[in-house]
Amino acid sequence: MDGYGPDTYGESFADVYDDWYGDVSDIGATVAGVVGLAEGGPVLELGVGTGRIAIPLAATGLEVVGVDASPAMLRGLAAKPGAASVRSVEADMASPPVEAGHFSVAFAAFNTFFNLTTESDQRRCVASLAVALRSGGCVAIEGFVPPTTGMADGGVSLRMAAPDQVILSVSDHDAENQSIAGCHIDISPAGVVSRPWRLHYRTPAQLDALFATEGFTLERRNADWAGSPFSDHADAHVSVYRLH
Repeated sequence: MDGYGPDTYGESFADVYDDWYGDVSDIGATVAGVVGLAEGGPVLELGVGTGRIAIPLAATGLEVVGVDASPAMLRGLAAKPGAASVRSVEADMASPPVEAGHFSVAFAAFNTFFNLTTESDQRRCVASLAVALRSGGCVAIEGFVPPTTGMADGGVSLRMAAPDQVILSVSDHDAENQSIAGCHIDISPAGVVSRPWRLHYRTPAQLDALFATEGFTLERRNADWAGSPFSDHADAHVSVYRLH
């Protein structure tokens, strides 16, 4: 997938994102979790997309800034009721151009941090967050936990089949580099649409080490935003890193 850039995912999925992923995770629990961390202070969301989390978060009265590299995603956000309460910034979340020392909390929901497709981009992002946060601020990262038994190498699967539409999912897993490259192929009478995506995933321990390089320490880790206990059998985590 030559030419894959920071905006590729958003530009490819913006027109279907709300239909396909609107309920991909618990919005209410995410909002409540971020509100608790913010303690009334400003919030920065990485990969704000169409505002699935940001709009209800801003409705609580918090100042919310959302960063996304995709103009199409941000147009989708702007078209929604309540969008005026979210300040959107079109930029690569690896180095968001936001106010230094302004935010109480920054967060990336549902694997969004892994959309930074290289280790260097992830490091740049963490360094940028250390600058954007107030002293004592925190970052919350939600992500899947790579299974210790290993992950499938990828392949082809059927996502959806209807009389007038077929969607195939194709992926390739590079276990050595902890990366997955995939594409949804959407076939309908209107034509064929290719929707590429990439992930560069990390284990919780690897995230801990990454954040430690910029002065963050792990404050707590749960299995979800609702605060369920994290265990060796959890398949997802919400990790909160405090800046000191």
